[in-house]
Formats: sequence, structure tokens, C-alpha cells
Amino acid sequence: MSTLIEDDSTLTDRYQTTVPASIRRALKLKRRDRIHYTVRPDGEVVLSRASDEAKHDPVMVNFLNFLERDLLAHPENIRPITASSFAEAERLTAGIEVDLEEALEEDDDDE
Repeated sequence: MSTLIEDDSTLTDRYQTTVPASIRRALKLKRRDRIHYTVRPDGEVVLSRASDEAKHDPVMVNFLNFLERDLLAHPENIRPITASSFAEAERLTAGIEVDLEEALEEDDDDE
């Protein structure tokens, strides 16, 4: 990108913004793409397209690798989910209600 592109956007009450079309085109962003932010020491913020590697949580990747190794090394530990194990899961989660329509809490301004 040799041409300087500048644009503005506004923060909503929920600290969200729309990436201007000129920036989306320049970064070749599509819906559901991830954006990476870098804050430099002078306060300048650099917005760039996030790499695919950023989609992988290193803790989760390590955990899944551990599970894979363990399942391969000890296939005898693999057991089907039975009616009693399902009932136990229901017992452990009894009384826990989830409202999928509930509004998200506002982020703390102190962070």
C-alpha cells in the first residue's frame, strides 16, 4: 500500500465502532475477519488484518494436543457417555439458568 489512507469512525456507547469502507477495502477485510491492534509507545495505534495464527489460543492448542496424545496412548480409557453419566451432568448443572438474550455487561473503563 503506497497511498496514505486515513478515515474516521465513532465509538458507540458500548465502545464499538464500524471499520470504514476505505479501511476494509485497503486491508481486504470481510465479515468475521479478525483485526489486530498494536499500540506504539507514542500512542499511535496500528490496525492490521490479524493472521490466522491469532485464531488459535495457545493454551487450548496445548490442551487439545495433550488430549490427542493421551487418547492415542490409552484408548482403553475412552468410554461412551451413558444415561447415568448424562444424568450426573444434569444433576451437577441443576438450577443453573442461562438467558441467551441477556445483555452483556459493560466493560470496565479502568482496564
